[in-house]
Amino acid sequence: MKFIIKNMLFLLLPFALIISSCSNKEEKSTNQANASTQKEESKEVHEEEAAPTIASLTQEQIKAVSITYGSIEMKELTATIKANGNLSVPNNNKANATSLYGGVIKTLGVEIGSNVRKGQEIASIANPQFIQLQEEYLSTNSKIVFAEQEVQRQKELNEGNAGARKNLQNSTAELNTLTIRRASLYQQLKLMGIDPDKVNNSNLQSALIVRSPLNGTISNVFAKIGSYVDVSSPVAEIVDNGSLHLDLNVFEKDLPLLKVGQIIHFTLTNNPTGEYDAIVYSIGSAFENNSKTIPVHCKVKGNKTGLIDGMNITGIVSLNNVLTPAVPNDAIVNADGKDYIFIITDKKPEEHHEEGEETKEEGNHKEDTGNHTNFEKIEVVKGVSNMGYTAITPINSFPQGSKIVTKGAFFINAKLSNTGDHEH
Repeated sequence: MKFIIKNMLFLLLPFALIISSCSNKEEKSTNQANASTQKEESKEVHEEEAAPTIASLTQEQIKAVSITYGSIEMKELTATIKANGNLSVPNNNKANATSLYGGVIKTLGVEIGSNVRKGQEIASIANPQFIQLQEEYLSTNSKIVFAEQEVQRQKELNEGNAGARKNLQNSTAELNTLTIRRASLYQQLKLMGIDPDKVNNSNLQSALIVRSPLNGTISNVFAKIGSYVDVSSPVAEIVDNGSLHLDLNVFEKDLPLLKVGQIIHFTLTNNPTGEYDAIVYSIGSAFENNSKTIPVHCKVKGNKTGLIDGMNITGIVSLNNVLTPAVPNDAIVNADGKDYIFIITDKKPEEHHEEGEETKEEGNHKEDTGNHTNFEKIEVVKGVSNMGYTAITPINSFPQGSKIVTKGAFFINAKLSNTGDHEH
């Protein structure tokens, strides 16, 4: 029995040694795998920390995507009232070009959108009666000359007791009648735009000129060549957009917050890219129809290019005059849950290559840096947004007065992301 047990122990010993050896190898392999994983994780963390923040673009790329620049502006975006309204022109800055005498349109020299000056020719109107009126004026002048001579002859006869007093009185009455008629015709010709002192047998005018009564822009044309017009049928409408004012519709609860002299920032409802300013000059004292809103009248300041009578607008009224740094909405890009802007910088992009490796292409890039513009990615915290602008607070400081990218920031961020992926 002892012999059998001894033999079994002898046979089990090699198996124990084999199992122990395998266990040691497996533990060693596991340790190596863990070390490799830690090394890869450390490498990934290092790569994330070294994410590129400088992008370099050529002038051709900048031009291709229409990148534009601007600066951080100080805007009043907090504590505001928003109101809708429209642009309008006072009636004393609108006019119709009309003719006091009926006739047929012979020429028409303007179209909608044309800029005209006061007194500029709009159209010409033809009518045979115009010639008859001038003819009557010339005939009356001739009759007056004869009537004056007749009055003088009757006076001489009356002084010599050779004529009747009645004939002198008739001659005097006829002269007075002709003089009054001539004065009437004189004023009618002036209203027609004809100089009575220049009317003679050789220059009778068959057409009248319709002129613009003020400086402005043609907003509508009512006539066409060959159509009949008179004093009740205007030829064209002229609007002086230089006198544009803003009518805001403000609710009753917001009315106590407004006052004369307050600044209004507004944009066009259908085109909010441009921003304009106006100043309150009058606040209404009655509700506008059944809307329960009160009209607030404002005078538009500065450049009025692109503004037209009747346009709908959205206005922002600042209440506390607190200025905050702000940039256009398109200047901000979001990446990895954070917000960024790009500024023009003199810093160079990070160069990544294997140790001891320097290609000919890199050398060429260094020689061509004058054709590149570098942009630095700056993290910011967004605030309130109004009128196409967003308030920002930079996480880290950067040079004051730096130019920022106001349009095309998305492309630069994509370029930077592609560069980072390629390097990793």
